[in-house]
Amino acid sequence: MNEDTGHTSVLLEEAVEALAIKPEGDYVDGTFGRGGHSKLILERLGKNGRLIAMDKDPTAILAGKQWREPRFRIVHSSFAKLGEVLSKQGMEMVDGILLDLGVSSPQLDDAERGFSFRFDAPLDMRMDVSGGITAAQWLATVDEGLLGEVIHDYGEERFAKQIARSIVAARAVQPIETTRQLSELVGKAVRTREPGQNPATRTFQAIRIYINRELEELARVLPDCVKHLKSGGRLVVISFHSLEDRIVKHFMRDMSTGDKYPRDVPVRSSEIPQGRMKLIGRAVRAATAEMKNNPRARSAVMRVAERSNVAWQ
Repeated sequence: MNEDTGHTSVLLEEAVEALAIKPEGDYVDGTFGRGGHSKLILERLGKNGRLIAMDKDPTAILAGKQWREPRFRIVHSSFAKLGEVLSKQGMEMVDGILLDLGVSSPQLDDAERGFSFRFDAPLDMRMDVSGGITAAQWLATVDEGLLGEVIHDYGEERFAKQIARSIVAARAVQPIETTRQLSELVGKAVRTREPGQNPATRTFQAIRIYINRELEELARVLPDCVKHLKSGGRLVVISFHSLEDRIVKHFMRDMSTGDKYPRDVPVRSSEIPQGRMKLIGRAVRAATAEMKNNPRARSAVMRVAERSNVAWQ
């Protein structure tokens, strides 16, 4: 197996520890990246354990295919197709699922991917470059109203209307095709910004999330995770954005609560229906030392839940 390079996995030890690895168990790494979490999972698996890794990014798939490990398989797919992937791999139920959300460091550091305003590069932003439209193609035709909504809702940007208006006006003069063009347009439209933050940060984030359907895919996979976890299996999710974390938090909370009786119905606590999942601990954040060594860890939030024996309906 090759060593992990180019990407430092956030909450590496904490996430794998939270999976409570069974040596002969079956596991899913829904976001392979450069394999940091997968590598540690494999180190804790026995000879009969199995790990299925998934990723939308063809570059990540190429990295994973270099591994010579019989217990490991990697599939080019969004984690939103979890059920379909598991079925094809003959692994209907698993002992643990890990989702490390958002964009990886190699994606941000590759100028040609167009994720970052640090470089002047083609405005792409697709996690899966084998299909879908680029950010530049979307910006060329999107309605000003929808553009403003995306920037406001996904970027939590208070100057969203001004930015959308500026983009639509600029594209009437010439196409917006590079990260520098977009960054400069946003910089002129944003009047104030938090110290140390580039004015374009929230807009780039919003467009990336929308282009890649990140929140929709997260909301789609979470119920499938519960469906395919064995009793006692763990779901571990690391998010980097408040909207992602909100979806995960609410889902896990709802899954941990059984059917509710009306308040005035007298029932014993033992008679209250059990939820399909049990929350494990509180939300976990990176330690100070990790944040110092890896700035990306500052916004990371990890949540963990365990599958109960209540049947999925």
